[in-house]
Amino acid sequence: MIVAGIDIGTLTCRLLIADIGSDGGFREIDSDRRILRLGEGVDQKGVLNIEAMERVIHVLGEWQKAIVRCHVEAIVLVATSAVREANNQQEFLERVKQETGFSIDVLSGNEEARRTLLGIKFGLPSEVKDYVGLDIGGGSTECIRISGDGQPIVTSLDIGVVRVTERCFQSDPPHEQEVMAAERLIKDHIQPLQQSLSAHAHATLVGTAGTVTTLAAMAQLTHYEPARIHNYWLTLEKIRELEYTLRSRSRAQRLHLPGLEAGREGVIVAGTIIFRTIMEMLGFARCLVSDYGLREGILIDLMNKKCNR
Repeated sequence: MIVAGIDIGTLTCRLLIADIGSDGGFREIDSDRRILRLGEGVDQKGVLNIEAMERVIHVLGEWQKAIVRCHVEAIVLVATSAVREANNQQEFLERVKQETGFSIDVLSGNEEARRTLLGIKFGLPSEVKDYVGLDIGGGSTECIRISGDGQPIVTSLDIGVVRVTERCFQSDPPHEQEVMAAERLIKDHIQPLQQSLSAHAHATLVGTAGTVTTLAAMAQLTHYEPARIHNYWLTLEKIRELEYTLRSRSRAQRLHLPGLEAGREGVIVAGTIIFRTIMEMLGFARCLVSDYGLREGILIDLMNKKCNR
């Protein structure tokens, strides 16, 4: 069955069209991702701005053509932190419906984490069974603790790369005091979860989404290659080294760094600080990088629901 999933995030929108077999296997047909900054200003003003909405609607119109061309049989669109928090959420949903015909499912933080977990699990090596899943998004960060056959511990935190950037950073490059303010903000959110999520003897930290995969690319590549990023081990030592490199440069200078995707230069410092601080607080020395996450998870969830009808 050919299915399509669209993840409308605070920073990035992602499309995946795939042929899913009866055995649950994936064959990617087409994919795309665009940094559209839908959530810029939402944390401060509480609304999606018109220009950001129009950027997303324009791209959805482009993707609609790809969906028709690929003869997609079922489609699911989800929106995350920016849309669920915006006071003009309904205006955006109605405009998308009117101008593209698409209906959007606005996910709660816990539901976002649940579907992200489906994507992470799909891409994990079979030997990894005890782990903490970490999804650093634009508006929120999802933490998921999996231990054997036990019930997942799922938490959604209001610390994403756009939110932390807008709250803490005014200077370019950021001042040390701004970095310290970002660390305090992140620690205040993680502290209550430290005991339940901390590293155990056999636990693996598995990271997904743009910050994690971008740092994996910067650690070893000149540009983004999913096959070489997926299941790559990224060490805390390397993350600290990359953070120093990023913090010491302006946004314009970061654009010349190998592996850094254009459009991410303004938020990558916040993302790296979130990543590094969480690893330090939870006691992880390295992270297994997953190129699978919410985008794949929403398709797996769609197929599970169709199969269980």
